[in-house]
Amino acid sequence: MKVHDLKPAPGSHKAKKRVARGIGGKGGKTAGRGTKGQRARNTVAVGFEGGQLPLHKRIPKLRGFNNPFRVEYQAINLDTIEESGLDEVSPETLREIGLVGKNKFVKVLGRGELTRKVTVKAHAASKSAEAAITGAGGTVEIVPLPWGDGRPPAKGNAHTNR
Repeated sequence: MKVHDLKPAPGSHKAKKRVARGIGGKGGKTAGRGTKGQRARNTVAVGFEGGQLPLHKRIPKLRGFNNPFRVEYQAINLDTIEESGLDEVSPETLREIGLVGKNKFVKVLGRGELTRKVTVKAHAASKSAEAAITGAGGTVEIVPLPWGDGRPPAKGNAHTNR
């Protein structure tokens, strides 16, 4: 057998239907496009609605919402406090040993357990962390955020950066 002897299986290759070749058959004259109108004369873009604002432009594109006043905390767990060996934990002391970045707000979370008395000063603490710290004989002091009880300054707002 040679390459020129190869043929597709019988019935697997179907010839393309030739339309608009005279009125003698099914695909003659209007070639299956009906009579008159825009679609009979040329192609129309997919999604074109005759000049009406199309659906893909009518629906909103923006998904979700980014709160410009969101307060981001850096989490510190109880096991991290236990390993640090500090008796007094505050954002400044955590910054000095490299556990918290510059200008970050600290939130203490309850993963792990404390075996010693620790004084914790943080911007926020979970209920489980507070319970574990007080259960070990320590105290929790919530440090107020720099802007007080109101909402924080907006992030990424061009009007506030003047």
